[in-house]
Amino acid sequence: MSEPALFDLIVIGGGVNGAGVARDAAGRGARVLLLEAGDLASGTSSKSTKLVHGGLRYLEYREFGLVREALKERDVLWDIAPHIVRPMRFVLPVSRAMRPHWQLRAALKLYDTIGGKSALPGSQAIELAEHRAGEPLFGNMARGFEYSDCWVDDARLVVLNAVDAKRKGAEVRTHEAVTGLGREDDGDWLVHTAKGQYRAKAVVNAAGLQVDELTGLAGEKPQYRIRRVRGSHIVVPRLFEHNYPYILQQPDTRICFAIPYEDKFTLIGTTDADHTGSLDTLEPDEDEIRYLCDAVNRYFTRQVTPADIVWSYAGVRALVDDGSSRPEAATRGYKLVLSEEKAGAPLLGIYGGKITSYRHVAEEVVDMLAKRLPALSGEAWTGTTPLPGGDFPKDASGLLRTELRAEYPFLDDFTIGRISRAYGLDAVYWLGDAQGWDDLGRNFGAGLTEAEVNYLREEEWAQTAKDILWRRSKLGLHMDAGEQVALKEFLGG
Repeated sequence: MSEPALFDLIVIGGGVNGAGVARDAAGRGARVLLLEAGDLASGTSSKSTKLVHGGLRYLEYREFGLVREALKERDVLWDIAPHIVRPMRFVLPVSRAMRPHWQLRAALKLYDTIGGKSALPGSQAIELAEHRAGEPLFGNMARGFEYSDCWVDDARLVVLNAVDAKRKGAEVRTHEAVTGLGREDDGDWLVHTAKGQYRAKAVVNAAGLQVDELTGLAGEKPQYRIRRVRGSHIVVPRLFEHNYPYILQQPDTRICFAIPYEDKFTLIGTTDADHTGSLDTLEPDEDEIRYLCDAVNRYFTRQVTPADIVWSYAGVRALVDDGSSRPEAATRGYKLVLSEEKAGAPLLGIYGGKITSYRHVAEEVVDMLAKRLPALSGEAWTGTTPLPGGDFPKDASGLLRTELRAEYPFLDDFTIGRISRAYGLDAVYWLGDAQGWDDLGRNFGAGLTEAEVNYLREEEWAQTAKDILWRRSKLGLHMDAGEQVALKEFLGG
């Protein structure tokens, strides 16, 4: 039997935290292996509300530090990933039956202040009768506010971090679950999978929902309990013709978002419910679907029923259990646990967190490990270095679309918009010198071509139709059943 390959660092878990750590560590000179049991972002990291935000509602729970950190990271992510992160002006209608106008104004003022200096415009009061966002709302919604936050393609955020990690020397292995790990007599970690064994000087446990289980598998006692909180979303044909997203107060004091999505749809979410069942097949239940329909029906003249839903998804967040009585009140903060030096080779566990803060979490993880892992040299770098395809000014996304349209005039507007948002400048890697659709090979529908599919397989670890249609893109919303079957057959089932 051959000797297991030796790495400086093995990162277990291909969600946003794990991919972020792999990228940061590889960029600081370490030889890194990222192991993921399924596809990249196949868990919680592709099932969010897809916001890069400070979390306005966290102010009610006095999570000021969390909000401050997240707002700072919001601007950083917009800088380094202007193709997949974009600013939005959220509209918050005021309802007399819920939080009063003065309270919302004070909260938004605090939100602006905590965020510090930002390129995003601050909040302002609006008269909904005179604002385009007021058109689809019931007439009793007279006043409201606008404020700024950002939207992100969450699954592509994960994938692009992994792509950059690979470009900086890391190995990324998907569909390779860890079955065992332990420290060897020589002080290294030995990590077992069904496909082989690997040695490492240090291990990062970024397993998300399984972080406590993996800690136990390593022979250590978890220091924090994980609270599994399910969040569900529904997608319906668009409820309004403009690009303003809404944040909608609910009678139970929660909030719900209604966000323009994929050009033709509206994304509605999310719920908060403790989850104790299986993690294998997650779908919104009837109560959650009813809750989300009711949430928007309180505001929009166009009513939503379960029959309108074209897609739905549910994800379970791995939150640090802080003893909160209500799941929505549980902290979205994170905890990092580094094994004691006397225990031998380092094991660092990531507990909790949110997508907006992933880069800062990864940086903190690598900084902690650098004190015990000589291979990690150099300063923090990810806050100023663009993600793949994002090396252009954050206010130049329109120019990018113009350039793509000039270079590839045969592409329709929908495809231009989609690929500029997904790949940024890296779209040319698979578009090449194509002069027409035929140069890109077979067209599976909705602008998805053989050239793009091959790129996703060879460079982004896509294996199945689901990987491509629901994580690398959302083309599953735009392709009919026959087109999806054809893609599945092309990929080998």
